[in-house]
Parts: sequence; C-alpha cells; structure tokens
Amino acid sequence: MAEPRVVSLLASATEIVCALGAQSMLVGRSHECDFPADVRRLPALSRPRIDPARPSAVIDGDVRTLLEQALSIYAIDSERLAALAPDVLITQTQCDVCAVSLADVERALGAWIGRRPSVVALAPFALADVFADIARIGQALGRDGAALELVADMRERIDAIADAAGGLPRPRLAAIEWIDPPMAAGNWMPELIALAGGASIFGEPGRHSPWLDLDALAAADPDVIAILPCGFDIARTRIELPALTRRKQWRGLRAVANGAVFLLDGNQYFNRPGPRLVESLEILAEILHPKRFPSRHEGSGWIGAKSAG
Repeated sequence: MAEPRVVSLLASATEIVCALGAQSMLVGRSHECDFPADVRRLPALSRPRIDPARPSAVIDGDVRTLLEQALSIYAIDSERLAALAPDVLITQTQCDVCAVSLADVERALGAWIGRRPSVVALAPFALADVFADIARIGQALGRDGAALELVADMRERIDAIADAAGGLPRPRLAAIEWIDPPMAAGNWMPELIALAGGASIFGEPGRHSPWLDLDALAAADPDVIAILPCGFDIARTRIELPALTRRKQWRGLRAVANGAVFLLDGNQYFNRPGPRLVESLEILAEILHPKRFPSRHEGSGWIGAKSAG
C-alpha cells in the first residue's frame, strides 16, 4: 500500500510528522515550516498577507485590520495545493492569527472537484492536547505505534525535569509572548513554567494568551521575566525590545535590576506545540534554576538581557 501524500500547513505539525519517521510522506508545507531544515526543499503553499518584518505594533495593527474586515491573515496557493493531490492535509483551529487555519483550508478546498484530502485540524491549548494531536497525526498516517513511543519519550523527559526541579524555590515568572502591545503567555506555557520549577503570574493553563497591562506587571514585580514573542527569534526580539524597555513601568522592576530578564527563541521553541516543547521546558529550567540545570541551550534557545533596563 502506497504511503499517504501529506501536506502540513502548521510548523509544529511538520515537526511531529518528521518525529514520527514520516518525513518521506510530506509533499508540501506552510511558509513557516523550517524544521528539520531539509523540509525547506518542499513547496511552500501559504504566505502571510501582512509584512512580518514590520515592528510589533504595526503587525498588531495590520492583523486587527484584517480581522475587522473578516479577512484571512494567510493566503493558500490553492492551485498548487490541488496539483500536489495530498491524501492528508494538516491544519489547526487553535489560533487564526498564528498560523493557517481550518477556515483558510476550507476556502482553498472549496472549488475542488473529485476526491478531497482528509483534513486533520489540531487544537492544542494544553500539554495534554499536544499529546492527543500527536496521536491523531499518527493515526492519520498509519504511525500509531511511533506516536505512542514519541509521547512516552516526551513524558519521560518532562517528568525527569519536573522531578529535578521539585523541592527547589519557585521564582515568580512573567512570560511575555508579544512585545507591543504586551501580551502574556497562556495555553501550555503556564504548565511548562510550573514543571520547570517556577510560578507563572500571568496566563492560565489551557486558555488563550491574555493582553498584559504594564501597570499590572509592575504591581506583580516578578522575580524573572522571559520574553518569547510568537514568531520571533532572539535577534528579532532584541530589535523589538525597546518598545518595552523605554516604558516607565519597566525600569523599576526587580527582574530588570537583578539581571533576571531573558530573551527566548519563541519561534523555534515555545510557540510550536510539538516535540520541541521538551526543549522549551529545558530552557525554562535553565533560566529559573541555573545551579541545578546546565545551560545547554544558552546562546541558541535563550540569552540573558542584562542591558534590558
């Protein structure tokens, strides 16, 4: 029986497919799918309708304008998608802003004639959802056993970190997922922070990321601040950082005074609900408890922002 032809329009799903040993099934990807690196050879079937190189505040305004006009943030190359004739198409329903959505896919498939692909729409809000999504992809690709093994391995590694962090002091951490306007990190992030031996002071497990008032941040005065904007790597985050550091509320924070502000690679790690959430957990453990966890990801997954104040 021939392997299914798979199009993944979600970066985390592409990582899951590859982690299941099914990379050979992929025939197309989204513009954001870039890991493992050789998936970049596949045709990119989506593009953003906004310019992601613009400043955070401008991106936020462009997104709001599109949403107010009931327009999609992403465009799918429906003709190229049809030519690839996938058997399975993977998308998501978790966030219309962060990635190609199920509604985008349905529009792209609307004019198709003949056999349509099986659509797998992921909805990861919490760690349990991520594990369930891995199982769903495994089932769709005939890789059920590999999915069970991947989830078991992830759980084992997560438990080992949580056990190592157990009993340690729990610094109060503010995770910032967007810089201008500020947004705190929700969904699976509060769970990761707790597992890494911290206490999340904004955002609720399993719920969308909330907007963050800087007066509330100043009132909470966290011990540690982790900045991990959605879709931004560390270099881009550093460029955007002045939108926070120039605010009067920022200058009086204890984390700023103590050099406990960190820039994290939100694009490659924290914002992708797939196998590398384990590495994301390792990064959090490294910055929260540097004496207990060696800095294996320093420089690649995180850097200290000692000059942020």
